Amino acid sequence: MAFATGLFVLAGTISIHPSFAQPGRRPASQSQDRPAKLAGDSKMVWIEGAVGKLSAIIQTPELKEGEKVPMVILCHGFMGSKRSPLFDAISDSLVNHGIAVTRFDFNGHGESEGAFENMTVLNEIEDAKKVYRYVSGLGYVGKIAMAGHSQGGVVTAMTAGELGEGKLAAAVLMAPAAALRDDALRGSTFGKQYDAENPPAEGVELFRGRVIGRDYILTAQSLPIYETAALYQGPVLVLHGKADRLVPYTYGIHFHEVMRYSHIDILDGMDHGFSGHAPLLAGLVTAFFIKELQ
Repeated sequence: MAFATGLFVLAGTISIHPSFAQPGRRPASQSQDRPAKLAGDSKMVWIEGAVGKLSAIIQTPELKEGEKVPMVILCHGFMGSKRSPLFDAISDSLVNHGIAVTRFDFNGHGESEGAFENMTVLNEIEDAKKVYRYVSGLGYVGKIAMAGHSQGGVVTAMTAGELGEGKLAAAVLMAPAAALRDDALRGSTFGKQYDAENPPAEGVELFRGRVIGRDYILTAQSLPIYETAALYQGPVLVLHGKADRLVPYTYGIHFHEVMRYSHIDILDGMDHGFSGHAPLLAGLVTAFFIKELQ
């Protein structure tokens, strides 16, 4: 059983205490399967993104006439998609607690339009903003929040900072991959080496035939990740695995240090993808959003 360790930075010191989701509430059992049937509705929609249409799934709880419910936008990571065990668990848990969810594929990913090699963190931020504007126009949507994993965590933090006051009611960052900037600066992404000062015009081939573009590398090198995240003044939960070897948990701590109203849980024994722990993560995320949105 993995337990969370919460860290708060106060006057330059770090105090550590054990936490487990929310007092008096256990997160979903790690052994439970997805519910056979969810109350509410699920539908596919297409949303105009930064460089083409984005494939999205909107899941809602049962709605009474004229009722408004909170909405959480989920942002997946680099080479990820809106469909994953982690996002399935989080979406189902939120909907079963009366919170709607929109999850989508960024440009060049999954079922969305665009070429992967033309994807950058900056145009993913624009995608996230387009999705925010779309859901904010839905008549049943009340407060809006955002949660992101890995590169999607960076996008969430920066989008929150750029949208400004009063837009996002809360945010969750899961293993936020601010390491992407450091990787681009030293010319090494997923173990692939390149000239950081002059990345190849044809991009860099990683694996599964995927190529990151020159623009991805150059824009990553100058991303004001923490500076932009620090502009967000709403509540933030940072979740990071202590066994994350892809993005060390110290990156999560840095987000916590710069985001004024944040709390961080360092999760013992968990890797970058929180493998095998999706129900536990869903419980932590759900408990936070229940507190902040309802």
